[in-house]
Amino acid sequence: MRFLHVIQRYYPYRGGSERYFQAFSERFAALGADVQVVTSDAWDLEYFWDPAAKRIDQARGKEHGVAIRRLPVRHLPFPRLSHRAIRRLMAESCRRSFPGRTSLLQAGSRFGPWLPSLSAALDESDRPDLVNSANIAFESMIAAAGAYAAKRDLPHVVTPFMHFGDPDDPRVRRYYTMPHQIELLRRADALMVLTNVESDFLETQGIVPERIHVVGAGIDIGAVTGGDGRAARSRLGIDGPLVLALGAAAFDKGTVHLIQAISRLNHSGTDVHLVIAGPVLSEIDALMRTLSAANRRSVHLLGFVSDGERRDLLAACDLLALPSRTESFGLVFMEAWANDKPVIGARAGAIPAVVRDGEDGILVKFGNVAELAEAITILVRSPELRLRMGTAGRTRVVDESVWFERVRVAYERVLGTPIRDEASGA
Repeated sequence: MRFLHVIQRYYPYRGGSERYFQAFSERFAALGADVQVVTSDAWDLEYFWDPAAKRIDQARGKEHGVAIRRLPVRHLPFPRLSHRAIRRLMAESCRRSFPGRTSLLQAGSRFGPWLPSLSAALDESDRPDLVNSANIAFESMIAAAGAYAAKRDLPHVVTPFMHFGDPDDPRVRRYYTMPHQIELLRRADALMVLTNVESDFLETQGIVPERIHVVGAGIDIGAVTGGDGRAARSRLGIDGPLVLALGAAAFDKGTVHLIQAISRLNHSGTDVHLVIAGPVLSEIDALMRTLSAANRRSVHLLGFVSDGERRDLLAACDLLALPSRTESFGLVFMEAWANDKPVIGARAGAIPAVVRDGEDGILVKFGNVAELAEAITILVRSPELRLRMGTAGRTRVVDESVWFERVRVAYERVLGTPIRDEASGA
């Protein structure tokens, strides 16, 4: 079997959707499948609109049996301004119908991201048995993959990673549900989604349930447990309550509100440390410069950390917080639960379908700093509650091997044939 996977970024970058694709790409390769990933050369998310951000130099590589090809991102003049202007114009145009709207959306989508060499690169790939592309916020890649698959009469699966934002605020939803994006999903042979939040919405858009595969998510439990919490606390100089945030530090992820909540708690006399491990967007760097020296000492921006350091932090923390409005699942919730730690999430996007409020975590309104600070206070002051919620969460952790079988079944249904384990002959 040959599989072609198309996604905006890939290993060594380790974001949520990137780790998701890496996991099933490597597991298919371990079965003996020929797996190729076509991606961009972006490292930082901001590289898609800022040529000064970090990129990956290596154009081709191979990791755990998966062939990787990275294509150069191109930028328009005045890239930060032009990128934001185009996306904003597209989202706003969806609020009303007018002649030429479809053409406008399709023209604008070419730059999300702008990869002029993508179509040629797909044409050069060995003919696969199936194409799987992501993510709907980077729809130029899905459009190119879909066109390639249609031209060669290949099945095209899309993993959209849709974000719906705060239910009381449509701004995030607009960027993931534009008419041309929905049309790309309608054209796909199958959609592979993480929760019923996505599947329920897609059914409202006229996509038949038989083409939607809810596969959920899973983690490599052994890779995220067994850390040395004392070592992590010693390195950071923390002996009090520790709130952990794993992933990109960005406004949409709730990082701004987390920092504000921690500052509020420390100002009121509740000493709490916030440790953020993941890429730091420029907006968070700017916020940190406005904090007092005392508040800066309570916020630890670590950037990317090794897998070992990640395990140590999960063992060290009292709770994990991801009060985000842009999640299709939130793999880090499972990572925390695997370590018997409670979580805080936002009542936004798919998070309420993952976190059971009051049972394995606490949900707060996105952007409500007072509510977030109160949730942190409740958990840091009650070891018994933390243990009860962490233990409840652990029962819901899905091992990566179990999750992969769901992905494998979805592929087999699209292909109409079993995927044999070529490595073992089974």
